[in-house]
Amino acid sequence: MKAKLHGKIVEVWQVSLHDKTPPLWVKEAFAKGYLRWVDKRLLIMMPALRPSTVANLKLGMVGTLGGGFCGYAMYVMADSGDFLDVTDHRVVSARKFFKKYQLIN
Repeated sequence: MKAKLHGKIVEVWQVSLHDKTPPLWVKEAFAKGYLRWVDKRLLIMMPALRPSTVANLKLGMVGTLGGGFCGYAMYVMADSGDFLDVTDHRVVSARKFFKKYQLIN
């Protein structure tokens, strides 16, 4: 789904173990192993989601010659109900999401 944050349009997904119709990018991320469930929490390989070289360099996630990733903030955990902002590479609690973001229909 689309949302607006500080005037910028971002792509988000509300994390849910029981979501039967997740967005295509979420399905692809699960298929590639970038997202996976660990018990009832979601493990996210953040630099692999719609990788932006500039954003990854700012966060210290520099790719290696072998094509892998190294650096800080590689893996992030999310709980059901949290929002995954794939555009800005962050997980936001529902409470903060509804304070800072505006959903776009």
